Amino acid sequence: MTNLNLSLAELQALGRQWGTWLPPGTVLLLTGDLGAGKTTFVQALGEGLGIADVIQSPTFTLIQEYPEGRVPLYHFDLYRLTPAEVAELAPERYWLGEEIDLGIVAIEWPDRLPTLPLDYLRLQLQRQQDRTHLTLEAVGAATALLPKCLNL
Repeated sequence: MTNLNLSLAELQALGRQWGTWLPPGTVLLLTGDLGAGKTTFVQALGEGLGIADVIQSPTFTLIQEYPEGRVPLYHFDLYRLTPAEVAELAPERYWLGEEIDLGIVAIEWPDRLPTLPLDYLRLQLQRQQDRTHLTLEAVGAATALLPKCLNL
């Protein structure tokens, strides 16, 4: 586990940097309170991927798909759902590439997932005044991404 203390600009720069190189099949689990910076990070990630569309939190649409970037971005917001409702969405199709092109899957409120993917990066975001405390954890094959993730 790695801890970073970032300004808003640094958090956005990190997201843009990751968007330039994260491979298809990467799953990002973003946790933190409302307003912690989860959507801000995904917006910057989209910029790094070359996505021109405005990325907004998919609170009511649940899943936003952005296929036009370097690799597709699938942005989930599970805040309003129960694990049973999430299961009906079959989110594993996105990280397994079943019926859907493999891309980067960013999931806000992953505690609603009935099961976690085998490989993921968990970003725990916590606002502290004008800074964001980011705890980064890698699980499974995603551990191979950590050195480049931290190449700030």
